[in-house]
Amino acid sequence: MPRYRPHVAARPSWRCRVCGAAWPCSPARLALLGEYREDRIGLLVYLATLLDEAAAELPGHDGLSDRFITWARAR
Repeated sequence: MPRYRPHVAARPSWRCRVCGAAWPCSPARLALLGEYREDRIGLLVYLATLLDEAAAELPGHDGLSDRFITWARAR
């Protein structure tokens, strides 16, 4: 039986260690939404913290707020 591997960021590239997509990849987003399903504000605070770290490690990358924050806002 295959073992689940969490889709986490490889630093300093901020690519997924499992699928290689820009993190948070789709599976990571689904996992985060599930983990924080009752605490959307907590999820946004967590993602904002990671956004700040990524911005320091990926200077000059535009669109980081879309990548880290926009997808998680309430619809």
